[in-house]
Amino acid sequence: MPEKTATIPDTPLFDRAGSIRGYRLNKMAMALGQPENREAFKADEDTYLARFGLSDEEKAAVKSRDWHEMVRLGGNLFFILKIAAVDPTPITEIGAAQAGMSHEGFLYERLGKKKNG
Repeated sequence: MPEKTATIPDTPLFDRAGSIRGYRLNKMAMALGQPENREAFKADEDTYLARFGLSDEEKAAVKSRDWHEMVRLGGNLFFILKIAAVDPTPITEIGAAQAGMSHEGFLYERLGKKKNG
């Protein structure tokens, strides 16, 4: 019987199906917790990603740092943050991507930042 999941508007849920779909992507990102893996990732992303059997779609999302696409492919924010730490990328950019918003819009609408002028 298919799993029924409640939805929250504008919020991608990381459910069982997402976990299964994103297994390789999340395993690759989790491995970045090890210093030697971070160095391998920085030295040659293609070779590092190939070690985990990522699809072309997953590789493209990681290489372009398309946070929204990584989430769509089953990426879990906790694991994706490990990719962001290598660059480093502000957490607010990832939050914006997960919300499907521009970074500026996310800062103003979700975090209450005020626009100058």
